[in-house]
Amino acid sequence: MNQQEQILPMSAFMDLDRSGPIPLYFQVAQKIEQAIMDGTLPAGSRLENEVALGERLGLSRPTVRRAIQDLVDKGLLVRRRGIGTQVVHGQVTRGVELTSLYEDLARSGQKPSTTLIDYKIQKADAKIAEKLGVAVGANVLYVKRLRSADNVAVSILENWLPTEFTEITEAELNEFGLYQLLRSRGVTIRVAKQRIGARKASATESNLLDIEKSAALLTMDRTAYDNSGKAVEFGHHCYRPDLYSFEVTLVEK
Repeated sequence: MNQQEQILPMSAFMDLDRSGPIPLYFQVAQKIEQAIMDGTLPAGSRLENEVALGERLGLSRPTVRRAIQDLVDKGLLVRRRGIGTQVVHGQVTRGVELTSLYEDLARSGQKPSTTLIDYKIQKADAKIAEKLGVAVGANVLYVKRLRSADNVAVSILENWLPTEFTEITEAELNEFGLYQLLRSRGVTIRVAKQRIGARKASATESNLLDIEKSAALLTMDRTAYDNSGKAVEFGHHCYRPDLYSFEVTLVEK
């Protein structure tokens, strides 16, 4: 016997920003994901159908459908014929997903903040040109940020973006996560090549992260691609291992 549909209260969606830069489908997906994380939508529960949810929120069916599809792509929801859309599992810890650190912290209930350390247009060297699929010497945007959670430094993020994103402003980077900004510009990030490693912290990194000199750091290098296969960012990030970890869920296809 099928479970009844789980109806999220309107209060869960009260702060949707209908005129801001962040797409509505992305905001709706975040709200549903938070409900899964905090147990409001427990494992196995059925989500309200997209037509009814769209009518309640005053949103188009394509907007709600895309929000739900994003969560299906993340493995949080599954569509079952004759049953509807169900929650796959309950509370989620930090996984290796196509999300930004800003999103990871926000959805885990921590307050993310950003200190912009460096922001400049520079010429792509051979390594960055290869990662982004641009010509050596092409203009790219380089940003370096210190990301904190509840005012405690967690990570140093270095990112390089191709020419078309050099108009992203310092003010936007201080307020939003990088992937939020890319999505607000119509980018659909579908796949990434990622390498996780470890190394010793430099003196500068030790100072910024308030750790001992040459302490161990987790590292992640990631190149993200849009749905046409074009690279939209390359990042080198380092994390305090006592405050941050990666988790991988393996699913049989």
